[in-house]
Amino acid sequence: TVGPVALAVGAIAVGLLAVPAVPGRPWQGPLAVAVGLAVAAALLTHLVRRLGGITGDVLGATVEVVTTLVYLGLVLSG
Repeated sequence: TVGPVALAVGAIAVGLLAVPAVPGRPWQGPLAVAVGLAVAAALLTHLVRRLGGITGDVLGATVEVVTTLVYLGLVLSG
């Protein structure tokens, strides 16, 4: 399992690494990561409530949804 400190450090590290992902918009990468993390938390909460727990399929689906959202957040530069 991952503790809250490791989770926070990992999330901050990914957010910082996302700063140069969109040239000219240093806020867009971290924002995409933050939205992805919020969606992951909401999706996991919903699925745990509906299914009564977490399976590998739930985790895999969450990874795919969040990855897609982050990619979209990085390429949609208006």
